[in-house]
Amino acid sequence: MRAAAASSGPQAAAPGAMASEDASFRDWIAVCDNGNACFAYGPGREGFGWIRVAVEPGPDARPEVAAGYWPDGAEATRSFALTIDGTDYPMTLAVNEPVAAEVPAARALDVVRALASGGTARIGPDHELSLSGAAAALLWIDERQGRVDTVTALRRPGIRPASTVRAAPPLPVVTPAAAASQDGYGDENQSLPAALETVPAVMACRSETSEHWIGKEVMSARLNAATELWAVPCFAGAYNMGHDWYITGPGGRNPRPARLTSTSDEPTASTINGGYSPETRTITAFAKGRGVGDCGTASTWTWTGGEFVLTSESEMRECWGVPADYWPTTWRTR
Repeated sequence: MRAAAASSGPQAAAPGAMASEDASFRDWIAVCDNGNACFAYGPGREGFGWIRVAVEPGPDARPEVAAGYWPDGAEATRSFALTIDGTDYPMTLAVNEPVAAEVPAARALDVVRALASGGTARIGPDHELSLSGAAAALLWIDERQGRVDTVTALRRPGIRPASTVRAAPPLPVVTPAAAASQDGYGDENQSLPAALETVPAVMACRSETSEHWIGKEVMSARLNAATELWAVPCFAGAYNMGHDWYITGPGGRNPRPARLTSTSDEPTASTINGGYSPETRTITAFAKGRGVGDCGTASTWTWTGGEFVLTSESEMRECWGVPADYWPTTWRTR
């Protein structure tokens, strides 16, 4: 059964752009981003294994299929099969641990349609995959991308030509600000300016971290001649570290919290496992749902001269062992 889908977008985009959306269908989940790239995932039985179907928007797009599991000893090999209703579809290993393998492009659509109509599936030696909800998730993608009754459809193919498939929507355009000299700034041996130390929220963070190693994890950057960026360490756990980010004048004067948007939450000034790259003028974050990093949210915001704008986001809400490179995107820009 389909759960209520959520649509969202962090800010106004180009005319005709779409919002990200997700839905669940029994054991399967499906996600489409603001550029209408779509992904469907099914889990392995008892948490062992996963499978992903990904397809870009537009008439010329064809699906990609990947699957994987956590290996047991020397279980992974350079080549093995995805088995659907007794038929083996060879795959090529792409990631060693956790294992992730891919179906050759020429066979991907055949595999997707077999998943949609199949009864049983497994990956590797004996990792069973659930197909409960696969057909509905793939049909949801067909409907979102305008593929129903076309030769490119994942679940419900027909005779309509690929040229009738809905075109890809425009993506928001984000232009980074000019680079600035970083002499004296960085992520090592930094001290917060006095003007920042007196901000109540900063004082609260410092009271929690001053006696801990994380209290020294201050980061800074020059955004332009009159603007600085400061990251205040606020907490640390077993596998996540949190910072609050402030945009200030020279010497930390006139601080204001950075405004970091996402597709699912209210804007915040905080990141988990965050950092700043002066080469790209971006703040990045990787919030892990658990220590192995197989679920969570990865985000990038770009400094445009007056604000940080969300430029990419991927999110995997289910901890199924999926490597971050195979997470669904929820927001893209160009």
